[in-house]
Amino acid sequence: MNIILSNHYAGTGKSMEYRPYFMAKRWVRQGHQVTIVLSSFSHLRGDNPDSKGRPYWVEMIDGIRYFWIAGSEYHGNGMGRIKNMLSFIRGLSNFESAITETGRPDAVIASSTYPLEIYPLRKMADKHGAKLIYEVHDLWPLSPMELGGIPKYHPYIMLMQAAENYCYKHCDTIVSILPNAQEHMIEHGMKPEKFVCIPNGIVKEDWETAQTGTPVYAEKLSQYHDEGYFLIGYTGAHGVANALDSYVEAGELLRDKKIKLLLVGQGPERERLIQKIKDLELNDVVEALPAVKRDEVPGLLEQLDALYVGLQRQPLFRFGVSPNKLMDYMMAAKPVIFAIEAGNDMVADAKCGISIAPEDPAEIARAAQILASTPKAELETMGKRGQDYILKYHEYDVLSNRFLEVLAQPK
Repeated sequence: MNIILSNHYAGTGKSMEYRPYFMAKRWVRQGHQVTIVLSSFSHLRGDNPDSKGRPYWVEMIDGIRYFWIAGSEYHGNGMGRIKNMLSFIRGLSNFESAITETGRPDAVIASSTYPLEIYPLRKMADKHGAKLIYEVHDLWPLSPMELGGIPKYHPYIMLMQAAENYCYKHCDTIVSILPNAQEHMIEHGMKPEKFVCIPNGIVKEDWETAQTGTPVYAEKLSQYHDEGYFLIGYTGAHGVANALDSYVEAGELLRDKKIKLLLVGQGPERERLIQKIKDLELNDVVEALPAVKRDEVPGLLEQLDALYVGLQRQPLFRFGVSPNKLMDYMMAAKPVIFAIEAGNDMVADAKCGISIAPEDPAEIARAAQILASTPKAELETMGKRGQDYILKYHEYDVLSNRFLEVLAQPK
């Protein structure tokens, strides 16, 4: 097949967003031709290229044809980001002939977070008789409404809502990473038979080829183990949504325990959390360490005894969550403290940890003490259940084949 995947924020395999790259790489391996259409600037991507005055350009990366549309830099969620979105939408329309110059596409995938790209992509699909897929990462405009407090009748929200409804009505299939989003989509015009859930996942080969040699922070973590500490880690973004205040505050309840809570990563909340640790005099219990490279993550997780993932309590999570860091935790075969109130719970499904209420320091401390007092053999069995679950249901070889089955179905 010839596949066009449009995702404004797609990464190149070196930085966020990873899913388009992981899918496309496997499709190319199986002999399919894949073009990823993306903007030259994304706040998620750490390796934004210089457009050098070009309106667009093409680059081959690992057999994938990357079609870059020049986009202006922005910060935050103001007019700069809106202008960046609109430049991408215009580019999809203005450069349609160049995007499809490799031949008639068999499938066109609209995969950006926001739904506005559906209008030029439907024209593209109709022109070539291609199957049209809408891939849903986050529910827009419900996400900015519920998380950002933007009212229902704000012009921006109404524009996005019309586009979302258009997607559900005119796309051949809706692929969602959110397992419980079907009811919402039906309310907005989707026929139930169009829904397919294909969640996020992990890449097994990344773990097999991860950085070898002395793992990151080996001396420090080894010393803590020698001193008898049970090490619980959080790795990833330090943002408001990650609800890390409760994780830090749990340290107050663990002062006299041989348990350490580690934070590894970066983000807008990092410096404030470091100051909070100092203000609460928790330096002996809670420690913040700089972020590590992606290929260092397996080695880091291997040295920890248990792992923590949490999110703020948000009604939006009733549709389910699919955190990438949770996939990494389970692949590392470590017990997980899951502090998320959502429509799904992979930790409970896999029986690989303890599920607790979100934003509750006492519950985090309780779960930490339960795991710290659990025999090592039981912890290993618990972690192995999580790893087996991920390999069976969330490895990208499995997920990419499921997606191909969707693409191969007749219109």
